[in-house]
Amino acid sequence: MAEALDLDFVRGLFPARCWEWAFFENAGGSYVPESVIRRVTDYMRQTQVQPGAGFAASAEAAERMALGQRLMAELVGADTDEVIIGPSTTMNVYVLANALMPLIGREGEVIVTNLDHEANIGAWRRLAERGVTVREWRVDPETAALRTDDLDRLLNENTRLVCFSHCSNILGGINDVAGIVRRVHNAGALACVDGVAYAAHRPIDVKALDVDFYALSFYKLFGPHVAMMYGKRRHLLAARAQNHFFIGDDDIPLKLNPGGPNHEFTAGLAGIADYFEALAAHHLSRPPNGFRERTHAVYRLIARHEQSLAMRFLDFLASKPRVRLLGPSTAAADARAPTFSFTIEGRRSAEIPSLLEPAKIAVRNGHFYAKRLVEALGVADAGDGVVRASMAHYNTVDEVDRLIEGLDRVL
Repeated sequence: MAEALDLDFVRGLFPARCWEWAFFENAGGSYVPESVIRRVTDYMRQTQVQPGAGFAASAEAAERMALGQRLMAELVGADTDEVIIGPSTTMNVYVLANALMPLIGREGEVIVTNLDHEANIGAWRRLAERGVTVREWRVDPETAALRTDDLDRLLNENTRLVCFSHCSNILGGINDVAGIVRRVHNAGALACVDGVAYAAHRPIDVKALDVDFYALSFYKLFGPHVAMMYGKRRHLLAARAQNHFFIGDDDIPLKLNPGGPNHEFTAGLAGIADYFEALAAHHLSRPPNGFRERTHAVYRLIARHEQSLAMRFLDFLASKPRVRLLGPSTAAADARAPTFSFTIEGRRSAEIPSLLEPAKIAVRNGHFYAKRLVEALGVADAGDGVVRASMAHYNTVDEVDRLIEGLDRVL
């Protein structure tokens, strides 16, 4: 295996225009490689018909969609019928919350955090309108982390579900999902994990984590703007159908996908697999036999590269006494993703992105749909929020240095 990513090769798999800017808004949405663009356009040019009929174009359309779903299920270690391809994580969680309401019951309790993106909070909180007790697992304002002993105090015999994130889209900190899930299961409850901010950076194995539900968004994983919800088969079968009345309770995953999946984007998901395969073929001298094993090897290269970028940027932030970094101060790949949010004493966060734009450096400010977290950490104006610089494996050391130089000028 190569010791480092070949960034010239990696970036060559994307449209050349991507590299006109130093792009650090990857947590908002990643760039899309040519392989995904090709899969989407091929579907629309060649098979833009209703899938599933016997004639050639329709049959091929169904095959292309099935391939995209199967490969993405394999990417996270799931079976194909345990994966729902829906319009967004927000919508997928909303549908799931309604589907699980009969199982939770009015006597049941749900635990949510104030750390997460609102996608894995808001839909569950709305169940309070239907009699469900919703409890909040609050982030420690000093460490900006979730404490498991605080969770232990919230868990009780009425807890039905605990919802939390794999990685914060503001802080970059990685939670111990497997450890938290064990606690939740020991209390007799289920776990719903938001992996949106994690999936582009580290491999996912839903079976090893033993999660009951796991959500991610493909447009933050080098794909089109659709999302995936994994659920253990027995839970999906038990959930109340949310599709048309004639879609049966045993018809998974369609029963939890009102309107059905987006055709061309589901087919386009195979392009994410194409991308990982291209990286594996280029970097691995002896590629493993399985697709998932090859992607895990690629993820190891990604983690190593992202850690080096994180270390460089964190050293810079630590040298600036007026800068407050929110989240872990470590660059360790097992502790954080390369997503960095900070505030600057005496400066509004909204000032900073526009000052960097003349140098073609893209960052953004705000609460990034984690308004509860920004408020809990004492950011006075949640609307102004934080400055966020988020990296991906295709970012280069030179781009990070451009970001550092740009920030140095404006700070």
